[in-house]
Amino acid sequence: MPMPRAIRRVVFVALVTLVFCAPVGAGTADASSLPSASTPGPRDAVPSSSETWVWPLSSFRLVQPYVAPAHEYGPGHRGIDLEAGDAPVARAPATGVVAFSGSVAGRSLVTIDHGDGLVTTLEPVVSELQPGVAVGRGEPIGAIDVGGHAEPGTVHFGVRLDGEYINPMLLLGGVPRAVLLPCC
Repeated sequence: MPMPRAIRRVVFVALVTLVFCAPVGAGTADASSLPSASTPGPRDAVPSSSETWVWPLSSFRLVQPYVAPAHEYGPGHRGIDLEAGDAPVARAPATGVVAFSGSVAGRSLVTIDHGDGLVTTLEPVVSELQPGVAVGRGEPIGAIDVGGHAEPGTVHFGVRLDGEYINPMLLLGGVPRAVLLPCC
């Protein structure tokens, strides 16, 4: 009997998490704990930083995990979606400089350049910060708006390393191990 679609999706996401998202230490990634590939790329190593990253919302619920695409143009979820709790204010996950603050395709977003090739984007977040403004780790950067692919009250948090998306959880203290439950 074929496996129901919902169960296949859960198993697929768990396997992708196991293959592409090895657990790492608090706040920094150890390249030796990440999976290796024949051709190393940005997903294979995250620069170490003395600064521990913080979650972009002070209280939240993770509603959509990162799902790595099979290839550069393949389907996936290139970030994580966080449902805001009590405080609908987004904050900088690490020290950086605002690279963009405005609207793209009807969605308000804020992009922060953290150096070392790391860039974060938070959407939908409306902000009065202008490009070039320095922000500190945990500093409020804007209010949660509506729009984009995320449900109202939800923020999409994406991280790029040298232009390629990586799992934001690699910088937030690690990726929890997937637990596969027995079938049937």
